Amino acid sequence: MRVPFYSFGKYFFYKMKFTAEQIAGILEGEVVGNPSAEVYKLAKIEEGIEGSLTFLSNPKYQNYIYSTQATITIVNNSFEPEQPITTTLIKVEDAYKSFSKLLEYYNQVKLMKSGIEQPSVISENVIYGENLYLGSFCYIGKNVTIGKNVKIYPNSFIGDNVTIGDDCLFFAGVRIYSETVIGNNCTIHSGTIIGSDGFGFAPLEDGTFSKIPQIGNVILEDNVEVGSCTTIDRATLGSTFIRKGVKLDNQIQIAHNVDIGENTVIASQTGIAGSTKIGKNCMIGGQVGIVGHITIGDGVRIQAQSGIGKSLKEGETVQGSPAFNYGDFSKSFVHFRNFPKIVSDIDELKKKL
Repeated sequence: MRVPFYSFGKYFFYKMKFTAEQIAGILEGEVVGNPSAEVYKLAKIEEGIEGSLTFLSNPKYQNYIYSTQATITIVNNSFEPEQPITTTLIKVEDAYKSFSKLLEYYNQVKLMKSGIEQPSVISENVIYGENLYLGSFCYIGKNVTIGKNVKIYPNSFIGDNVTIGDDCLFFAGVRIYSETVIGNNCTIHSGTIIGSDGFGFAPLEDGTFSKIPQIGNVILEDNVEVGSCTTIDRATLGSTFIRKGVKLDNQIQIAHNVDIGENTVIASQTGIAGSTKIGKNCMIGGQVGIVGHITIGDGVRIQAQSGIGKSLKEGETVQGSPAFNYGDFSKSFVHFRNFPKIVSDIDELKKKL
């Protein structure tokens, strides 16, 4: 029996119970065992208990399928048990992708909220599309434009003159400063601040500093995801750009006038100084420090904890602080670890001479 997505979603995600037959219908799979077997929770295969759904895709975990107490297990079509099993199987083309599909459905329905909760503030001249969800204690500033199917969770702040595209999701406690532009299908996680002032101060003769007004903005293009507690500063003039498909981890600092190219991914605790331009399809590891006013080419790979003090050419892979070619770094590190022995050998040679 094939069950439509909407009825499956309602049955599973609100009542938290569904049958092997229903799951097979959604995943276009085959039930081997009891089609009426019913589950209400998800579990790892090694931790499966009665009433749980699990999956097997990695052969390393295959022995667990003979001992798991999970009621239903999603497996690849090629799987054939070599011992008796108690779990009902659902055979699919790719067990991992099918299980991920179920998780995706779960997220979609879990986040399927709409309406404006109170207390919340919507200022004058705000325009918003259908299916808006605005959680309690949210503030929407003047002249804000919000697209369709946008979810803004409680305790969030949207400043004046902000533009937000369709299908965006802002989790609780997001702060979007004035003039920010956010494209379609963007996700911003809790605690993130977008559009705060860039770090601009001019030294004075008496040793103090005068603040330079930061009058630019931040532009996030489509399909961007920003992790929790990340900060993206507004430009001094012009815009700080986060291009299409960029994925930012938690706790990242992006300074004023930075431009990050399409489909670049950056891991946690990385800091990028002002006016640096990063190319497309780059991969930047955690705890990387990048100085300002340099250019990083397309497809660059920067290993974790590297310090980048100069521009990098397209396709380079670097490591270290200051960073240099990854292969040279690996060879040099071998010698560095052996440095005490090398010094000792040199001392011995000196004595012999």
